[in-house]
Amino acid sequence: MTLQQLKYVIEVAGRGSMNEAAKRLFISQPSLSNAIRDLEEEIGVTIFERTNKGITLSKEGAEFLGYARQVVEQAELLEKRYLGAKPSPQHFSVSTQHYAFAVNAFVNLVNVHGQEEYELALRETKTYEIIQDVKTLRSEIGILYLNEFNSKVMGRLLKDAGLVFNSLFTAKPHIFISIHNPLAKQSIVTIDQLQAYPYLSFEQGEYNSFHFSEEILSTLSHPKSIRVNDRATLFNLLIGLNGYTISTGVLSADLNGNEIIPVPLDCDESINVGWICHKDAALSKLALAYVEELKEATAEQPGN
Repeated sequence: MTLQQLKYVIEVAGRGSMNEAAKRLFISQPSLSNAIRDLEEEIGVTIFERTNKGITLSKEGAEFLGYARQVVEQAELLEKRYLGAKPSPQHFSVSTQHYAFAVNAFVNLVNVHGQEEYELALRETKTYEIIQDVKTLRSEIGILYLNEFNSKVMGRLLKDAGLVFNSLFTAKPHIFISIHNPLAKQSIVTIDQLQAYPYLSFEQGEYNSFHFSEEILSTLSHPKSIRVNDRATLFNLLIGLNGYTISTGVLSADLNGNEIIPVPLDCDESINVGWICHKDAALSKLALAYVEELKEATAEQPGN
């Protein structure tokens, strides 16, 4: 087992593709594949499962990756300390539902921990893809919510994927609306009062099940309904069409301005927002730092 082989495994896991990893490593794809197969044979573990659709980390591979990252990080510290080597660019990826606090935490992470070179990824994406990203370690951290309605289905998916859910905070539902919306001056709104306004929700693509919805009360019918793919579009429609969406009530004026406000929704539901990770993989230093930034960004939320 060599340090170079460990770096190969880390790069392939991060890219999710032998071809892409080989390009980044400036070696041929057959050479990379052979190096990893040699390593697998040496340690007696199948790190990557190969299928017609590509490669994914095995359960044992995810555990191995965690140790490999630690070894490579320690080796780089030694090289920097005694050989004056330039530190390698930092790598970290997170997949999340469309939460402003996740972006705030990411900004703080980069400001505090970013070196001269880094390669980071923040993916605001669909719920099912978040689970798949973390399962395959394309992302170390995923951010989503659980509630009474979706917890059984989501819990089973997380368990089958070898993932664990870590709660950040529990919130009561709010609507996000424009400050110019007629409901903006109310201290609380009811479901019936919302019927006259366009309901905005995030598209979930192929897996558009109620259980994957980013918005609670997803089984309710709406006379006016619009699906979108990104947060900026949704916010523009909240303003332009006097629409509304249902979320945690957590907004950032620094990133989102003051045109959108949260108003409490009169219902008995609750939203448990948290982060998921692979139970068999040790988190990198940046991932651990990001979790701390998440806690800081949500520290004042109810339930913390």
